[in-house]
Amino acid sequence: MSEKEYLSGRQRRPSKGQDETRAALYLRVSTADQKPDLQADGLRAYAARAGLDIIRDYCDIGVSGRREGRPQLNALMAAARKREIDCVLVWKFDRFARSTRHLLAALEEFNHLGVRFISIQDQVDTDSPMGRAMFTLIGAMAELESSLISERVTAGMRAAEARGKHLGRPATPQRLVSEIEALATSTDLSIREIQKKIKGQASRGIVGEITKRARAGLPPTL
Repeated sequence: MSEKEYLSGRQRRPSKGQDETRAALYLRVSTADQKPDLQADGLRAYAARAGLDIIRDYCDIGVSGRREGRPQLNALMAAARKREIDCVLVWKFDRFARSTRHLLAALEEFNHLGVRFISIQDQVDTDSPMGRAMFTLIGAMAELESSLISERVTAGMRAAEARGKHLGRPATPQRLVSEIEALATSTDLSIREIQKKIKGQASRGIVGEITKRARAGLPPTL
């Protein structure tokens, strides 16, 4: 069978005694006014051509693609982890994944679980040679994106340092350090109580660090 036939959804001839592939559809629309009918019709037509047995639809309605809390997507991933499905069909990558990184993570998990992933409009099927190549390409692009972000952050920090800007957590004023040390060494107050005494001028973590060092007789580092 040619790559074009494979991606068009033509049914592959199953091996003797092979069961039908259990497929799940994932659909998403960004607002409650939108209808997922176009996605649903396209996915069902593809599944019929490919001989896939649709066992369930998962549809998030009125959910932005960038939101992490998508109940139906979470349910789909849970079903995949329980080995309840063999194949996931989506209309497009952007209906499924929040970002390239999210897409890659999901594809890696599907690959580990042995779950086939098909994006119809993007013409990607992870069971096909082209689909496997695309999976590798997506991984390379995500790694490149991560490297570029890291380089930009590092360059920005160096530029800020060159201009004399202080990076990281602001230093705690010496007056406040001395006040916390005095309370730590002269009272049995807890860290929370000391923070309350100084009216929350320093975080509990900073108060705790100063208090522990003062009570241990060590010099302050803040």
